Amino acid sequence: MTRLLRGEEFDAKFEQFRSSVFRLETLQVYRGSGEDDAIAAFTAGLAAPPADPVQDDWEAMIRAHVRAGRVMRRVHVVTEPVTDYMQFELTWAYAPNAAAGEDIRIVPVRGADWPAGLPRLDFWLFDDAELFVAHYAPDGTWLGVEPVDDPARVATARRWRDTALQLAMPWRDYIAEWPELAARIPAGIRG
Repeated sequence: MTRLLRGEEFDAKFEQFRSSVFRLETLQVYRGSGEDDAIAAFTAGLAAPPADPVQDDWEAMIRAHVRAGRVMRRVHVVTEPVTDYMQFELTWAYAPNAAAGEDIRIVPVRGADWPAGLPRLDFWLFDDAELFVAHYAPDGTWLGVEPVDDPARVATARRWRDTALQLAMPWRDYIAEWPELAARIPAGIRG
C-alpha cells in the first residue's frame, strides 16, 4: 500500500491551494477525527458543542480562503434513514462551516440505489489537479490520504466532482426538509 499522509503533512495542503478544494464524502459514520466530545454532547441532547479550538481554526481558515476568492466545496452522499453520526454532521459540523463560507451540498439517497456516476470513495481534489484519496478502517476511522498523481485518475475525480455537484442540493435546502435536525443547529449559527 502507498504511504498515507496524515496530520501536518496533509493539513499543509489547505494553506497551499490557489483556487479551489473539493471534498466528496460517502461514509455515513466517521471516527477518529477529534469530534468525540462534540458527538457525545450532541448525543446527550446538549444545545451546542463544547468549545473546540481546532474547529474554530478550521472556520477561520474557511473565512480567510473565501475572502481571498478561493472556493471550498464539499458534497456528502447521505443515505436515509440518516445515521446518528450524520445527524451530528448535518447540524453541528456543517452549520458553522457553511456559515464560514464553505459550499456544502448533499446528494440524498432515499432508496437502495447508489447514485449513478459516483464512487463509494472519499477524496479531496485541490486546484483541479492534486488528488488525495481518503482511506478508512471498516469502522470509519480515518487512516490517512493517498496522494494520486496519475493524470487519468485525477481526470476521473474531476468527473466525479462534476457529477456530485450536478446531483447535489444545497445543504441549507436539505436541512430544511428535516425540521427536527434544523432545530438542533446551535443558536447563533446561520449556515
